[in-house]
Amino acid sequence: MTNIIASPSRYIQGNGVLGELRLYAEKLGKKFFILVSSSGKKRVQDIIQSGIAGSDIAVHFEIFTGECSRKEIERVRKAFSGSGSDLIIGIGGGKIHDTAKAAAFYEQAPLIIVPTIASTDAPCSALSVIYSEAGVFEEYLFFPSSPNMVIVDTGIVAAAPSRLLVAGMGDALATYFEARACVASQATNCVGGKAGLAAYKLAQLCYETLLRDGYNARIAAENGICTKVVENIIEANTYLSGIGFESAGLAAAHAVHNGMTAIEETHAFYHGEKVAFGTLVQLVLENASNDLDDAFTFCEAVGLPITLADLGVKNPDPAKLKKAAALACAGGDTMGNMPFTVTPDMAYNAILAADALGRARAGTVS
Repeated sequence: MTNIIASPSRYIQGNGVLGELRLYAEKLGKKFFILVSSSGKKRVQDIIQSGIAGSDIAVHFEIFTGECSRKEIERVRKAFSGSGSDLIIGIGGGKIHDTAKAAAFYEQAPLIIVPTIASTDAPCSALSVIYSEAGVFEEYLFFPSSPNMVIVDTGIVAAAPSRLLVAGMGDALATYFEARACVASQATNCVGGKAGLAAYKLAQLCYETLLRDGYNARIAAENGICTKVVENIIEANTYLSGIGFESAGLAAAHAVHNGMTAIEETHAFYHGEKVAFGTLVQLVLENASNDLDDAFTFCEAVGLPITLADLGVKNPDPAKLKKAAALACAGGDTMGNMPFTVTPDMAYNAILAADALGRARAGTVS
């Protein structure tokens, strides 16, 4: 048995560190190709330009079109190649990060990831989640190494809508429970090894940090305040969850998320919001009653979905839910990392049970 843990070469977190981008990035390249959304560019362009003033650094901004698809990856690759740049920097959310990772891998370019939100654990990982043009999950794309560097400006992250930070907590909520399942089943992690002590303990620390600081961080974020608890949750969402999930493994929670992307009503909701509900489904499958109660309580406290209606599925269609359950149990997904066999019928019933429990807690049982 070989234990493998994956991590960026540098993880840099602090208030105002985006203004120091040149200090860190020029070690990797002098011509920055920055993949960013149009709105993100407006937020970061002046900070970056001010930071490189008087230097020999050149910057090319490339606007992301909105979906991490094969088509978008190829478009970004061509744009990078044609720009004459020597370093790819993905600034924004998870789909920008995943597109930048794929482009950097294929173009054999160094890579820096700069999250402007803490809504997923994508920044530190050596994988990309590929979707169709319509936003339906297609596959995981695995890379031989993590990003060279991850730079997190907590002042910028804290200024983002609080729902994004909460969505990141939903993604992070799954980390410990999926790690526990993978350790029990001796599943292979995302980098081809087994979970060692460090990965498992990071996943556990992630969960403990969420329970301790999640609610207070949500309140601070709603008021645009960057406190120590916000800093802690940003680190939990980004680094602890990122290293924890990749080096310990994924299981039912993310498989359920992937299946539910086939239900159109869920497309308006964030990755972490769907993963949070997937975590409840996993705990139902495990019959982990105490953990399930704690997870429900946490989701209620921070405002994460606990019912299908919370994910836009107000009139569940059994056929669509069965399709989602079947996709969650597909051979190439991570349901197989559970320590027992999960059939599509089991997954379907667990989705219904999690929804029923959520509705009972919310007082909306029909």
